[in-house]
Amino acid sequence: MFFSRRNLLNEYPIYQTDVKAIGSDVNLLDECLEYYQLVEDLIQDDVVLKMFDYMQHGTTTCYEHCINVSYYSYKMAKHFGLDIKSTARGALLHDLFLYDWHKTMLREPLFQKHAFSHPKKALENAMQYFHLNEKEQDIIVKHMWPLTIKLPRYKESYIVMFMDKYCCLLETFLPLFHRIKMIKRVNYL
Repeated sequence: MFFSRRNLLNEYPIYQTDVKAIGSDVNLLDECLEYYQLVEDLIQDDVVLKMFDYMQHGTTTCYEHCINVSYYSYKMAKHFGLDIKSTARGALLHDLFLYDWHKTMLREPLFQKHAFSHPKKALENAMQYFHLNEKEQDIIVKHMWPLTIKLPRYKESYIVMFMDKYCCLLETFLPLFHRIKMIKRVNYL
């Protein structure tokens, strides 16, 4: 696959200047941030930007989800004194599967369904476009444990696994809670 950076950035102009994780006011494209320096070559890469084309949870794109998981995994790894670079980079690429899983979910046999198979596809794509160390590979391929059966090998892999589930819950339920809150406000008027 070949993607033109100019074309993709024109398609997604808001992300030329402002990328924020859910619940955060920090612009992750700020070049002074340690996080940005760790993922600089990935965060606006043409292949990674293609994740904008696919919805992940509710109204959250795959790109936004990966940003959320990457940033919060980075913060947790930093708190525990772990490998922040591998954590941030592996988490940013953990869902680089590049297809709309909603369209195929009813046709696939159980163990070929997206939840079971996408970590391998994401790892294949990530390895095709980027150089990954062993820890980053483990993060990507094991982030869906226990569905992936094999246990994560590194502490950083566990962090990404937990942050993936946490962000999924936030992305799915926060918009719902906001809608309920708005409905209650309207009912009180």
